[in-house]
Amino acid sequence: MDARPASATPLRVAAGFLLMFVVYQAAEGLQTVIAPRSPLGPLLMVASLLLAWPIGRWLGWRGYDAYLLDLRPRWLALLAGGLVLALGAKLATVEIGLRSGGYVFDGTPSTDLAVPLAIGLLTTFIPSLAEDILTRGFPLRTWGVRWSGPAFVAASALLYTLNHLWRFDWGWTEQLRLFCLGLAYAAAAWRWRTLWAAVALHWGWNFASIVADLIEPVRPADIDQTRLLGAAAHLVLLAIVLAVPVPRVRARDQAE
Repeated sequence: MDARPASATPLRVAAGFLLMFVVYQAAEGLQTVIAPRSPLGPLLMVASLLLAWPIGRWLGWRGYDAYLLDLRPRWLALLAGGLVLALGAKLATVEIGLRSGGYVFDGTPSTDLAVPLAIGLLTTFIPSLAEDILTRGFPLRTWGVRWSGPAFVAASALLYTLNHLWRFDWGWTEQLRLFCLGLAYAAAAWRWRTLWAAVALHWGWNFASIVADLIEPVRPADIDQTRLLGAAAHLVLLAIVLAVPVPRVRARDQAE
């Protein structure tokens, strides 16, 4: 990895993180609780993602590379592979939920897929990437902490859970689900030292919810069971992430 910029002082890093955190939480609060139908929430979410670039510049990096969001081709391939893996995991979870009674059918499959899927790719990508920057990109590179692997994964998963301020009253199964999601995504970012690995799984899981609603519309019949199924699916994803061999180029990066 490249040397840490001298301008990435603890005070600047804390200020940059806090600024993006406030904008992100305002967007999330509007979309989740306060005004779900208002366009202001999505606009603020886009703003939080765009804001990360000048913050990265202010801290001395080239922009988004402050959060390990480089655009080298191997990371784009990793993004595609993780996206497919997460899609498969989500759809398998829905099928298991249907068989166990956690989900029930709710409506008929859509025959018009192109436009909704295209819109869904964008509307799930932006918040997934913004949250990954906050809960994985910042602690992995921008904070400048010398983590061990397990410490980073646990700390990032906890930060990811705490970042869902507007879901604190959703019950323990939701908090457990979020923590397991955070474990899988953080492990992916750590093993490949790129945020794209986490984005792929996070984005894929969120996008798959839209895919499932279009091709196999379901609704939760037992919300706690569906959350626990989601948690279990991410523990499987975590095991897959840990089992995949680390590329040689990744091993060299880790040694630097």
